Amino acid sequence: MKIRKAVFPAAGLGTRFLPATKASPKEMIPLVDKPLIQYVIEEAVASGIEDIILVTGKDKRAIEDHFDTSFELEYVLKAKRDYSRLKEVQKISNMVTLCYVRQKEALGLGHAILCAKDIVGNEPFAVLLGDDIIHSRKPCIKQMMDIYKKIQSSIVAVEKVNKKEVHKYGIIKPKKSGERLWEILDLIEKPKIGNAPSNMAIIGRYILTPEIFDLLEKTKPDRKGEIQLTNALKLLLKTQKIYGYHFEGKRYDAGDKLGFLKATVEYALMRPDLGSEFRAYLKGLKL
Repeated sequence: MKIRKAVFPAAGLGTRFLPATKASPKEMIPLVDKPLIQYVIEEAVASGIEDIILVTGKDKRAIEDHFDTSFELEYVLKAKRDYSRLKEVQKISNMVTLCYVRQKEALGLGHAILCAKDIVGNEPFAVLLGDDIIHSRKPCIKQMMDIYKKIQSSIVAVEKVNKKEVHKYGIIKPKKSGERLWEILDLIEKPKIGNAPSNMAIIGRYILTPEIFDLLEKTKPDRKGEIQLTNALKLLLKTQKIYGYHFEGKRYDAGDKLGFLKATVEYALMRPDLGSEFRAYLKGLKL
């Protein structure tokens, strides 16, 4: 079955970016001149996703406004004959069909995905996390959708991380299955260094079969009261195969301040309108 729908969990509090996120959603922090979430939605659209379900929470209205039509702004741009910016603004509101679900409490990634159950229905779907910005020739989620066509099983994006950082991620126990593809034998959510079965970490791109919803409903909350997707995937492993795919491209952890700064510099350098001047500026810095 074709992957038509994608879920975007965007209800988190963004505490790692305080005070910037006190009154503004983390997902709306600009990377150069576009909010983080727009990069990820553009990835989904470029991959052929038809419907996007945004799982939002309190104080996330700015996300909805960003992807809505702005009549007043368009009127001003038309009056100024600023047609290039007008085209850019209209492109944002016309790019894809969006619907919104409210997660009333921040009860974990698994719970956020569960909130989209009724809209997704009984079909496989994608999940994209706005914290992970991935620069690649072929969109990361498209790479995974193409793999799904062949194996018809759930897939999580993985990459190798420093062994000292395994406690920050869900970690898989992998068995080689093909080029860039591993069958997952087990998953552990944020293990201690000594308990990690590998240094292959799950990052924010998933293709999931609909059976995950029933398992999320059965997954017990962790010590923080959150429902972890990794724990539901562990239950799914009992009845279905799950694969880890080491995507082609470079991932930036934009949910981390240092990762966000790295992404800002490198994305600015890639820009035809900014890159050369910005590069000259960086070379002139006395560090």
